[in-house]
Amino acid sequence: MEKIENYTLNEAIEFLKESVDALLIVDSNADRFKVLSKRGMFVDFIGDSGVYQELIEKLWFHLGDSMDKISEDYQVFIPTFGKYSGKYSRRLKLVENDVPHAVQMTIYPIDENNYLLLLDELDNSEYMKDFLTNEKVTTIQNTYLFSMYVDLFKDSTSSISITEISDETVHAAIKYSEWRHMIVNMIWPDDQELFMERTDPEYLKKNIMPGRTASFDCLMQNLEGKYIWVKLIFSRAETNNSEEDFRYVFMVQDIHENSVQLMSTLKKYEELASKDALTDVFNHGRIETELYNAIEIVSRTDRKVSIIMFDIDFFKNVNDKYGHAVGDMTLKHFAFMLNDYFKTANAVIGRWGGEEFVAVCYDADIKKAFEYAEEIRIKVSKEDYKVVGHVTCCAGVAEITKKDDFQKAFDRMDKAMYQAKSEGRNCVR
Repeated sequence: MEKIENYTLNEAIEFLKESVDALLIVDSNADRFKVLSKRGMFVDFIGDSGVYQELIEKLWFHLGDSMDKISEDYQVFIPTFGKYSGKYSRRLKLVENDVPHAVQMTIYPIDENNYLLLLDELDNSEYMKDFLTNEKVTTIQNTYLFSMYVDLFKDSTSSISITEISDETVHAAIKYSEWRHMIVNMIWPDDQELFMERTDPEYLKKNIMPGRTASFDCLMQNLEGKYIWVKLIFSRAETNNSEEDFRYVFMVQDIHENSVQLMSTLKKYEELASKDALTDVFNHGRIETELYNAIEIVSRTDRKVSIIMFDIDFFKNVNDKYGHAVGDMTLKHFAFMLNDYFKTANAVIGRWGGEEFVAVCYDADIKKAFEYAEEIRIKVSKEDYKVVGHVTCCAGVAEITKKDDFQKAFDRMDKAMYQAKSEGRNCVR
C-alpha cells in the first residue's frame, strides 16, 4: 500500500516509456509519421519515419493470416482510414518471418490532425486463450466478409468490419455515396448495373420497409482479387420513427462454396435433361435449340456455320435381323464415332430421332463441313460394329446464310440428305 501511495505520475510515465513497444507521432494532414521509441519486433518492422498511409496499410490493411497485400483494387479505400476524432483502440495480427504476433494498437488524438500511436505486443498465450474461446463464433462470423452500418439521412457509414483483415471493427471516414462508387469496381462487370440499382438510396428507401431485409447474389472480388459468389444483404432498422429513419445494416456473406456446389448440381441435371438417354449426345430439343442459336449468330455476325444430317443406311434391317438391343448398341457406337471425330472441331452433336443425327459446325463453311461429313462416312464404312459387322451412312450438308430462318436452313440440309439416300446411300450431298 505504501508503494502505491508514494508512486508519482513521472514514475508512471517513465514506466510506460520503457514498457510500450512502439510510440509514434502521426501528422495525418501531412501523411507522415515519426517513431519516438521502439523495441522488440518493431525495431525492424517499422522504419524510423515514413508515409502514414503506408504505415496504415502495413499495420492493418493486409490479409489477417499473413502480411500479403490486399488486391490493388481495394487499396483505393486506404486513404479513407486513419482519421480520428477521439481515442481509439483495436487489436492487430501482424506476421513477421512467418511468425504471428498479437498487437494492441491505441491512438490518442493530440488535435484534429496529429495523433500519438502506441503499439504493444501481447502475450501470445493470453491471446490464444481469447482466440480459442471465440473460435466457434469466429468461424460463423467469417462467412460474413464485410459489414457496416449505413445512415442514408446522414450519408454516412460506421462500424465497418472486414473479417479478412481483422475480427474487429475498423475506423474509416467514408460517405455511403462515395463507398458505392468505389466498391462497384470490385463487382463482376455483368453484375455492376444490378449492384448500383439495388444499393441506390432511393431504391433502399422505397423497397425495404422497417424491420425487413433484402438481398441479392453476385460475383465480387475478395481481398486477394479473386471473384467469389457473395450474398449482399441490407437490413433496415426498426425504430420509433421508422417512416423517416433510414438506417441499415449492410453485410457481404461468402456463399461461394455452396453456390459452386449448387451450380455444379444444376449443371449436371441440365446436362441430363439435354442428353439423349441412349446415345449420350444432345437430344432432339437441345440440338433444335442449337440450330436456332446458330441461325441467330449468322444473322448478326460474319461467322460461318454449317449443318450436317447423318442417317444410318438401312437401319431398319439391323433391328429386324438382330433385334432392338443390337440396334441400340449400333446407335450408341455410331454416336460415339461422331462425338470422337468432332472432339477437335467446334461442333455440337445431337440425335434428331431414330437413326438420324445432326451436327452444328461452327467456323465451317460448306466446303469444310462437306469434308467433315465425307471423312466420317468413310470411317463409318470401315468400322467393325459388334454383331452386325459393317454399316454405312449418308449425309446432307448445308451452310446457313443470313437470309435463313430455321425452316429454310433445315429444309436444305434435309433435302441434301434425302438426295444422298435416293442416289444409292453411302454418300454425302
